Amino acid sequence: MTVFATVDDTLTRDSLAVLQPGFDGTTAPDWVRRRIGEGLATVALFGRNVVSHGQVAALTAQLRAEQDDLLVAIDEESGDVTRLDVRTGSSFPGNHALGAVDDPDLTRRVAKALGRRLAECGVNLNWAPSADVNANPDNPVIGVRSFGADTGLVARHTAAYVQGMQSSGVAACTKHFPGHGDTNVDSHDAVPRIDVDEDTLRGRELMPFRAAIEAGTRAVMSAHILVPALDPERPGTLSRRILTDLLRGELGYGGLIVTDGMEMRAISGPYGLERGVVLALAAGADAICVGGGLCDEGTVLKLRDALVAAVRSGELPEERLADAAARVRQLARWTAEAGRVTATGSALDPEIGLVAARRALAVTRVGPAAPVDGPAYVAAFSPAANIAVGDQTPWGVGVELERLLPGTATGSFTGADAGEEALRAADGRRIVAVVRDEHRHPWMRSALDVLLAARPDSLVVEMGVPQSPPRGAVHIATHGAARVCGLAAAEAIVAG
Repeated sequence: MTVFATVDDTLTRDSLAVLQPGFDGTTAPDWVRRRIGEGLATVALFGRNVVSHGQVAALTAQLRAEQDDLLVAIDEESGDVTRLDVRTGSSFPGNHALGAVDDPDLTRRVAKALGRRLAECGVNLNWAPSADVNANPDNPVIGVRSFGADTGLVARHTAAYVQGMQSSGVAACTKHFPGHGDTNVDSHDAVPRIDVDEDTLRGRELMPFRAAIEAGTRAVMSAHILVPALDPERPGTLSRRILTDLLRGELGYGGLIVTDGMEMRAISGPYGLERGVVLALAAGADAICVGGGLCDEGTVLKLRDALVAAVRSGELPEERLADAAARVRQLARWTAEAGRVTATGSALDPEIGLVAARRALAVTRVGPAAPVDGPAYVAAFSPAANIAVGDQTPWGVGVELERLLPGTATGSFTGADAGEEALRAADGRRIVAVVRDEHRHPWMRSALDVLLAARPDSLVVEMGVPQSPPRGAVHIATHGAARVCGLAAAEAIVAG
């Protein structure tokens, strides 16, 4: 590997400063500590780095022993997308549940409590909230990560979330600019395209970002989506028209612009990782998120050297790199100061997440049903998880219902024969069918058809976007699959 500059060279330090890499393991690797000393200003944590909150606090303390004002980032949306509670499920409901309640003060309080928990663990940059308007109900990657399909609702809750999170001293990173809600492709896999006119974009997608900017969001994350009305050639992350002309110029945003994960196929496929990073910086991005998949020292060094080479060849102006690095360091200083100011804040309600999850429940009594007062059978119809959510985090109502109704059992079913298999496994017991985005999965709809034809007294719990008509004797929409959403649903089942 060719190294173009010494570690104390300004150009090299700036190139390291704009990277937000991840790493493997639950303690700080030597190579990460070494690169922090050479200019790395941000380290990102993922589910693989988390065992417990105490362990994360010890890990971030190790990292900060190298640099006091280090940015430690995490993708902690709560709800379905949780890293801090990856092994247990989140103690806070996600955006869709908060949007269903539509109480901005509750959203603010939940975000503040989540931010306080992150701060206690030593995390000071959260890649959240999602400000995407879920205009396409078949969206495979946003869904319950959005506050909803109404632009005004999404805007007011995005602003409330930003205010709550940042009042805890943790920087919010509003995403995915210019809006990922009207897509039917997951940018982890390919380049999504939004074919709507510019007026629709401005009146729908951009409003929540305007609200976030007015609320003072310290960071904005770009989307790897092609929006021909704004730029017919390059996806948002690589588009100067979108990042510089629109976000910086027209919307007047002056904070940090962070890319979505650069190893996602929407960028790394057509452009290549190193080339994509250079193009993103040139377009106006300030910080490069990488590490969800590639989390080794070699990747960091390749990207550092690619940026140095691009400056030396004239492809990337040195001033652009210096400006980006300065914005990263400016945010690091803000978090250090904000953390000191909020460290002795007032006590928060430890049950606020469960309170919010309970308020988000929508219970519809479709037909006559006896109470569930004995051991039941929970049939979880499980779709494949998207990459943002991952498959490590438990979900459903089985664990909580078994605690409330000892003897309850759970089975997971998928595919064409899921309904018949669930009926056989239930063996006559009362059935609680748990689904996630029934409207997006024909096999899941068919499974419910079979199950309810045989057992119309079954209860249905929808833990995704409740787009399908309620059915079952009782239908419970949780608006998300966080642990507290499952607990709230289990309580409602037992309460009758």
